Amino acid sequence: MSFIAAGAEILEDLVALRRDLHAEPEIGLDLPLTQAKVLAAIDGLGLEITLGKETTSVVAVLRGAKAGPTVLLRGDMDALPVKELTGLDYASTNGNMHACGHDLHTAGLVGAARLLAARRGELAGNVLFMFQPGEEGHNGAGVMLGEGLLDATGEEPVAAYAIHVGPGPMGVFMTKPGPVLAGSNELHVTVRGVGGHGSQPHLTKDPVPALLEIGTALQTMATRKFNAFDPIIVTVTQLSGGEALNVIPESASLGATVRTLSVASTEKFAAESKQLAEGIAAAHGCTATVEFVVTYPVTHNDPAATANTLEVLRGQFGEERVVQMETAMMGSEDFSLVLAEVPGTFISLSCSPDGLDLSTAEFNHSPRVLFDDSVLGDQAAALAQLAFSHLGPQEA
Repeated sequence: MSFIAAGAEILEDLVALRRDLHAEPEIGLDLPLTQAKVLAAIDGLGLEITLGKETTSVVAVLRGAKAGPTVLLRGDMDALPVKELTGLDYASTNGNMHACGHDLHTAGLVGAARLLAARRGELAGNVLFMFQPGEEGHNGAGVMLGEGLLDATGEEPVAAYAIHVGPGPMGVFMTKPGPVLAGSNELHVTVRGVGGHGSQPHLTKDPVPALLEIGTALQTMATRKFNAFDPIIVTVTQLSGGEALNVIPESASLGATVRTLSVASTEKFAAESKQLAEGIAAAHGCTATVEFVVTYPVTHNDPAATANTLEVLRGQFGEERVVQMETAMMGSEDFSLVLAEVPGTFISLSCSPDGLDLSTAEFNHSPRVLFDDSVLGDQAAALAQLAFSHLGPQEA
C-alpha cells in the first residue's frame, strides 16, 4: 500500500487529534496538555521516547528492522497568544490560538510515525520524530538541540524535513533550494538627551525628534544600502518616550524586526544601523545605544536534499501539486537551527478550505485564519515518503 492510501485510512483519526489540539492550545515552552496528547497518540508504536527537561518536548525514535542512517522529521506544537475569531465549532476559548497551523504539524507528524511504524520491517535505519514546543519566538529548537536531540539514535541524522501549512490552493507543496525563509533579528535603539518643559524645547536636547528621524532613516537605508537581490525588511513596531504631554523625556526608544536573507546582509545591517543611529543622535546633541540581536538565522535548504524532496513529492503527488518557489518568504523559523546542523528541506503546504476566496484569505497569525485539515493524510504521507526515500528499499 502506498503512503498516500495509508494516509487516507488514518485521516479521520488525525483530524480528530488536530481538532482536539486546536481546542486547547498552549504557548511557549511549557505545553503539558499537548505533550500528553502526543504521547497518547503515539503509544503502542514501539518508539523510544525521551521527554525534554527544560521544555515539554517529545523525542521519539523508530528503529528499523536493519541498521542504517537516521532521518529527522519535525512538527512544532505551540500556539500563539491570539484570541480566536474563526467561529469553528472546535475553536479555542482559552485566549490562545493555533493561528499558525502547528496543530496540523503535530497531527501530521503523528500520522507519519504511524505510517512508518507500520512498515518498520522495510526500514534500514532510524526515524527521529521531533515534537517541538516554543517555535514562536521561544527558541524551542535551540533548547532541544542543547538537550541532545541529534544524538537520540546514537548518530547524527543524514537528513531533516519539516512541513509548514499556510493559505493557498488545497494540497500544493512548495519549496526551493538555498534560502527559503528569512532570518529574524531584533533592533533596539535608545536615544538619550536632556529633558525639560514641553514649552521650552530650546533648553533641552530632545531625544524624540532624533528617534523619529532614525526610524525613518532606517527605511531609507534598507533600500539604498542593500542589494535589491539580497533584500532586507525593516519594520519599526515599537516606539516609547515620555508619559506626560508637557514633559520632554530624558530618553526615547524604538524596537524593530529585521528580516534578512544572508549572513552578509545581517552583519552589514548590524554595523550600518549602529552608525546611522549614533550619527543622527549626535546631530541632535544626543547619544544613542543600539542593540542588534539575531533571533533565528536564515532557513537554508540544502540543494541536494531539496532536489530529492522535489523528486519524491512529484513522484507521489504529481507535477501539478509540487511547486519550486522562485523567491524566499520573509517569515522566519527556528527549524533553521536544525538545518544549520543537518542537510534537509523546509516545505510549505497550502491548504485553504474549498470555497474560500484566496485573494482575501487570512494569513498565518490572523485570528480568522482557516486551514483545511483534510490535508493531514497527504501531509503525513509526504513526511513518511521523504524518510522512506533514505531508509526504505530503493527501486533498481
